[in-house]
Amino acid sequence: MAKVHPQASVSDPCSMGSAGRETFTIWMKSLVCHTNGCTVFDSEGEIVYRVENYDSRGSSEVHLMDLRGKVLFTILKKKLQLLGRWNGYRGNFTGTKKEKPCFQVKKYWRILRRDLACQVTMGLNKYWIVSLGRNKQGFKIVNMAGDIVAEVKRKQLSSGMVLGDDVLTLEVEPYIDHSLIVALVTVYGLINKRL
Repeated sequence: MAKVHPQASVSDPCSMGSAGRETFTIWMKSLVCHTNGCTVFDSEGEIVYRVENYDSRGSSEVHLMDLRGKVLFTILKKKLQLLGRWNGYRGNFTGTKKEKPCFQVKKYWRILRRDLACQVTMGLNKYWIVSLGRNKQGFKIVNMAGDIVAEVKRKQLSSGMVLGDDVLTLEVEPYIDHSLIVALVTVYGLINKRL
């Protein structure tokens, strides 16, 4: 049986951002039976992040956790938003109105291209999540200069075989917070009702 995780070796998987490009495998399945979510593996096949959604697909509140269940990000969908807006809070959000989100994601439809794009705002920095085509087989996260920060696509084995659409490869550029990127990938999954 083929392994799900990448073969490339990387540095410490617990680091928030490393000096080299990191590759992760996302399995769009929950570790808990009968729930929605996803599991993220490092290049050694170890679980580093998980998302458990005990509610229905497209829930309005989701938690990104590490392997031990520590909440790294709380992701909330803002109510009464026409196109959709999500706020991401570091840690377990307590619901205090004084707490400012770490990031905000706003959904846009690019009508001429008929694809989805999301604007990500983190303080003064802005990023875009852009689909890689009409078939929604992947997407990339780019900064305002157009540089790719992270890219998600269907996992392909070294033999050339492409795995099912529930197994993805996530490549993250150097010096980028991995948990933040996985939180943004989670939001994109919520938008597409995959989580």
